[in-house]
Parts: sequence; C-alpha cells; structure tokens
Amino acid sequence: MGTQDTITQKLREAFTPESLDVIDESNLHEGHAGHAGRSETHFRVNIVSAAFSGKSRIDRHRMVNELLAPELKGGVHALAIKAKAPGEA
Repeated sequence: MGTQDTITQKLREAFTPESLDVIDESNLHEGHAGHAGRSETHFRVNIVSAAFSGKSRIDRHRMVNELLAPELKGGVHALAIKAKAPGEA
C-alpha cells in the first residue's frame, strides 16, 4: 500500500468523513527541499467530518497531524490540510 492509500485509510477510519480528498502534489515540488526525486512526499488533504464540529482550525490540524505522525516522520515532507465540519464546506 502506498503512502496516499495509507493516509486515506487512516483518515477514513479515524474521522468517518462525509467527504475526503487526498491529493499527491509531489510532482508540483520537484527540485524543492524535501522532494529528493521521490514521489509521495507532498500531500493536500480536504476533509469534511463531524469530528471537527466545535473545534478550532488549529485543533483540527493537530488531530490530523497526530494521526499521521508516522507518515510525517517518514517520507512525507509536506501536508496541507483543509478540515471542515459539515455545513462549513
């Protein structure tokens, strides 16, 4: 299983999202720090979940970052997060 699939699976299991897009943007960062010629290094996550209701933007980002800590310590160099509660999307 690739990194994108792992991220998708973890987010689905933890947050039961109404919508989820995990986009590999590594190709947009060729030549930048952290890319090193590898794929699956830069991701964008768009997620809508009831788990984010009543949480601040920072708390939502912390929730996602904590869940994906192993990936962020591994090969993932950058993670852009757009986390919303239902009705905010």
